[in-house]
Amino acid sequence: QVQLVESGGGLVQAGGSLRLSCAASGSIFSTNTMGWYRQAPGKQREWVAHIRTTGSTNYADSVKGRFTISRDNARNTVFLQMNSLKPEDTAIYYCAALKFPPVWGQGTQVTVSS
Repeated sequence: QVQLVESGGGLVQAGGSLRLSCAASGSIFSTNTMGWYRQAPGKQREWVAHIRTTGSTNYADSVKGRFTISRDNARNTVFLQMNSLKPEDTAIYYCAALKFPPVWGQGTQVTVSS
């Protein structure tokens, strides 16, 4: 069974940085686009970024220029480097393998204080 495990969340001051990691079991990385999503309290889950098997990336406008998604297929790991963090980035961040049906991680909390 494929599993995704996120790590790297925490509490950071506005303007700071965090790097999230998502480790996958199995060979899911080699054949699937991987994505990061987030869900703030009282809000719906929203897409943050994704990276295809080719390495091409897309970002939500709210994080463009501040966040960078990358993948290491040899380590079955996808990363999200988050810089210039803002309080509105506070959310639970989820990693996902964008296959049908999608596979989700359990999430990691990111809290940005003002």
